[in-house]
Amino acid sequence: MRVLHDLEGLSPSDLPAPYLSVIVPIYNEEDNLPPLHRDILTTIEKLTCSYEIIYVDDGSTDGGLDRIKSLAANDKATAIIQLRRNFGQTAAISAGIDHSRGQVVVCLDADLQNDPADIPRLLAKLEEGYDLVSGWRVNRQDHWLWRKSVSSIANWIISRITDLKLHDYGCTLKAYRRDLLNHIRLYGQMHRFIPALASMVGAKVAEIPVNHRPRIHGKSKYGLGRTFSVVLDLLTVKFLASLSSNPIKIFGGSGLVLIGLSFISGLAMVLQKWLQGISLIQTPLLLLSALLFILGFHAILLGLTTELMIRTYYESQGKSTYVIRQVFKPGNDQRPNSQ
Repeated sequence: MRVLHDLEGLSPSDLPAPYLSVIVPIYNEEDNLPPLHRDILTTIEKLTCSYEIIYVDDGSTDGGLDRIKSLAANDKATAIIQLRRNFGQTAAISAGIDHSRGQVVVCLDADLQNDPADIPRLLAKLEEGYDLVSGWRVNRQDHWLWRKSVSSIANWIISRITDLKLHDYGCTLKAYRRDLLNHIRLYGQMHRFIPALASMVGAKVAEIPVNHRPRIHGKSKYGLGRTFSVVLDLLTVKFLASLSSNPIKIFGGSGLVLIGLSFISGLAMVLQKWLQGISLIQTPLLLLSALLFILGFHAILLGLTTELMIRTYYESQGKSTYVIRQVFKPGNDQRPNSQ
């Protein structure tokens, strides 16, 4: 990973920390970058706050990197991160977050479909006391079958499983408070599940309608092939949300159920012997009972092993199993969480 800049001898880290960080992951969007940079600057220069713009080149194979370097050559508020290869959008967003310094972080796509003009509305909603504000592409400018219909079904399933109802998990245009992102780590294709991960640590999440523009240049990087990875990531989120601190509940519970079914199968086998005279070697219940017992025993062992791994994870990194929002002390002003 390389951070590119042209700031008269100063790197972005040498400058005062801004209020707003705008992060844009890029992958083969060369023709979209000039109007995108112009739209971002037009919007945030109207805001009465300091800002920085971070472009993350996710291994582009077109001329996008050179294009954005030329656009940001004389802009002290713009930094460019170049990844060594295409790691995926989640990794690109994570790299941008790790290198950003703003109190508030806004992410948006580089395909011009997210409208930078919506950034002030996201910030205004955030100021109402929310920790995360997610965009909702009400009038989505995509194919009605392959993108809109599939996305609607996916959003309904994700909302049901994560217990956080949002209309549009897939919209990259979101605003986050810095202290919230300090408690979230992204892997795989988990960027779409940040609201659910945030809800796990008690964040206040809001959703507002945003503009969605038709794609003019380039091709979409998303397809039905990503559906399988989304399903697997959803299972991971559900596990993290419900059972990450006590995995023995699911593995041990499943093991006890399997062992119970094993005893029921054994009892049925014995009753067949006594009442019907069926030999133990003539019924499949003997094999079924043994198999269920072995599976149940292994499930319990897996649960105990996972419990040890969870404890090692928390204790080796000094992590706590809770997240503090604020600390109040009598006679003192409230103090925000510094974890």
